[in-house]
Amino acid sequence: MKDKFQNLPLRSGVGIVVLNKDNKVFVAKRIDNPKGFWQMPQGGVDKGEDLITAAYRELEEETSIKNVELIDELEGFVTYNLPDHLLGIIWKGKYRGQEQKWFLMRYLGKDNEININTKKPEFLEWKWVDLELITDLVVDFKLHVYKEVQEKVKKIINQ
Repeated sequence: MKDKFQNLPLRSGVGIVVLNKDNKVFVAKRIDNPKGFWQMPQGGVDKGEDLITAAYRELEEETSIKNVELIDELEGFVTYNLPDHLLGIIWKGKYRGQEQKWFLMRYLGKDNEININTKKPEFLEWKWVDLELITDLVVDFKLHVYKEVQEKVKKIINQ
């Protein structure tokens, strides 16, 4: 089964680390995950869309957050492969995983401006957490992504 999917391409994606004024990270619990894992906003890049535009669009689509400033683009890309039980199901079976560009942004608004009840809701609830905790909350096949992102963000905010 797995061999059938190994030649599928990686989907181009973006991820956004949103920090509040206290350097806490925005995370949300996915609707479609029965085990209640949390994640940062992330999603696919549309055809012809540049990465930063995709990041702002995904952030607004998933959280209604618009009031942010870009702190930095994290160096390099991070990839993950879907686990066997999701291959052929997620993204209509077109991709085996995702190659992501991550961005670090500062949220300038108030918490009551955040709305996850969007046109196509992806999340049940959201919260702010310490950067150290993001690796404790994430689904296992994205753990290496969150560890790498965590390290890169630490370097930027501790400069």
